[in-house]
Amino acid sequence: MYNRNLIILKIEVTMAIYSSDGKKLVGVEYDVVPQVGDIIDTMRVLSTDYNAAGEYAVFLLEPNTRVTCYIFDEIFIIGKESGFESLSDAITAWKNSEI
Repeated sequence: MYNRNLIILKIEVTMAIYSSDGKKLVGVEYDVVPQVGDIIDTMRVLSTDYNAAGEYAVFLLEPNTRVTCYIFDEIFIIGKESGFESLSDAITAWKNSEI
C-alpha cells in the first residue's frame, strides 16, 4: 500500500476595473497603480513601466487590437497616445519620450 499526498493550490486572481474622465482615474486613492490584467476605460492593461521622473506608463489593449498608452503621475493622466500596432511599438515610443 502507498500513501497519496494531495496538494491543493489556491490561486486568487484579482482584477480591478477603473474608469477615467480623460484627466484622472475616477474614484480611486492617490496611491493606486493599475496592474497587468486590470481594466481601464474598457481596455485591458497589458504592461506597465516607470521612468526616472516617477511617471508611469500603462499599455492598454484597444478593442480593435491596437495598443493605447496612458502616462500617469499618481492618478492623473498627463499623456495619452493610441493606435500603436503592437505593444513593442508603444513601449519604444515611451522609452524614447515620444508620448
